[in-house]
Amino acid sequence: MGAKASRASFGEALTELAAGNDRVVVVDADLSKSTMTCKFAEAYPERYFEVGIAEGNMVSVGAGLALSGKIAVVSSFACFLVGRFEQIRMSVGYSNANVKLVGTHVGIGIGEDGYSQMGLEDIALMRSLPNIPVIQPADDIEARQAVAFMLEHEGPVYLRCTRQKLEDVNGPDYKFELGKGTVLCDGSDLAIFASGGTVGHALKAAEALKADGVSAQVINISTIKPIDRELVVQAAKDTGKILTVEDHNVVGGLGDAVAEVLCAEQPALLYKHGMTDYGESGTGPQLYKKYKLDAEGILSVAKEFLKS
Repeated sequence: MGAKASRASFGEALTELAAGNDRVVVVDADLSKSTMTCKFAEAYPERYFEVGIAEGNMVSVGAGLALSGKIAVVSSFACFLVGRFEQIRMSVGYSNANVKLVGTHVGIGIGEDGYSQMGLEDIALMRSLPNIPVIQPADDIEARQAVAFMLEHEGPVYLRCTRQKLEDVNGPDYKFELGKGTVLCDGSDLAIFASGGTVGHALKAAEALKADGVSAQVINISTIKPIDRELVVQAAKDTGKILTVEDHNVVGGLGDAVAEVLCAEQPALLYKHGMTDYGESGTGPQLYKKYKLDAEGILSVAKEFLKS
């Protein structure tokens, strides 16, 4: 298939899967055409609730619906959704409500809208809540299967989706499993851990490293919490050097999730590559280039890391 934004995959899969489950309801905050829940609203208007620009209320309404027996999908831009952390913490997390939190337009990949619209701290916040898995798919097939999982999972889930289109990285036989990463290519000199929008670029960087005689494995971490501890430990044993790449602040994100495993179980050299400031406005490709999250940038970071 061609490239597709994971927000589009989410909207399509949600609408298709809800046909067989009338417990599924959606609560939105005036962004349905951006989060792609508009497809659900057209198909099941009686199960769609528009609360306007009131994200805190949206979370609370979703929690109420969930506690009354519904499977509540609550969606907005990641920065607006997770910005209502107190409501998520108490009404969803502490209550263990069956709410599916879906944050779209994550990272600098959203482009021109700039920092006010960018989710760059959402993983860190959601990882801090004990009972909420954090999932970030890297392509269409993974996103669709992640949506199927979250609707079947009893309890809260956070799904992180992109605005930009993602090239396919998984094969047709791919099967999503919570807490399991996927080795996309093998290598012995360096392990590159990536998630979401950076996975395809990491694969291209690994291919380019071959020209320098560097054997790099690429690991797609679709579940940042709970992370695949066994896979992290094995990569550390196999290579001794790990580079994490993420479209998120390096504090509290994928890099820290990997670091926590390494500190506890298997020491290795680690370089966390991601955002260290507030981002800015520009096209998605321009920003990925400036912040070295594209293939060329990841390649240069990997080379510097290997020299150090």
